[in-house]
Amino acid sequence: MTQEMKNYEVQLVEENLLEVTGKGDNPLWENATILTDFISPWDAAKPAKIEFKSVWDRENLYFCFTVYDTNIHIEMKDDGVESIGNSDRVELFFRSDDTLNPYYCLEIDTAARVMDFVAYPNKKFDFDWNWPQSNLEVKSSINHNSFVVEGAISISSLKMLNLINDDKIETGIFRAKYNEVEKSIFEPVWISWVNPNTEVPNFHIASSFGVMQLME
Repeated sequence: MTQEMKNYEVQLVEENLLEVTGKGDNPLWENATILTDFISPWDAAKPAKIEFKSVWDRENLYFCFTVYDTNIHIEMKDDGVESIGNSDRVELFFRSDDTLNPYYCLEIDTAARVMDFVAYPNKKFDFDWNWPQSNLEVKSSINHNSFVVEGAISISSLKMLNLINDDKIETGIFRAKYNEVEKSIFEPVWISWVNPNTEVPNFHIASSFGVMQLME
């Protein structure tokens, strides 16, 4: 980890008071720092506004994406990896260190379907792996001008996976947006908190991560 990594402060809130509803309207969210500096380094168009928030209460790490976009693409063929992977979604990647060996990925679409997998360098993905059972809760909602994806990850599972180091969680925060380029043909735009400085879109690289700092 280097000094240059972007940093997001995760504020501490009172324990067991933040219920995940998929609406992101719990008053405790008012304590969160609002992160909005998302970019699409490989696309000329400015992406729709994204607000990311996170707080924690010693039991759970809570997160909330609010994406100001109503032109949503979702493939509902089934609930498998391919359908979620072809849908508009938000993403959180977690790693122990910059070797990415391994790192853990949560990709969540607007219907709160979760694609969770463990990954290794050079985009080696194990889709048979799942986040530890009963340690992840996700809900979503679609509103007149935005969609919300809200969730909770247990601190115990993050510790079990060796993802908290000195109250820091090395994290990638992303969005995949699908645009229709021809009739029924959709192409993704890749949006990131951190510019990984690659010629082509790639979140699966050490330079795409920042730091979430658990505050006391």
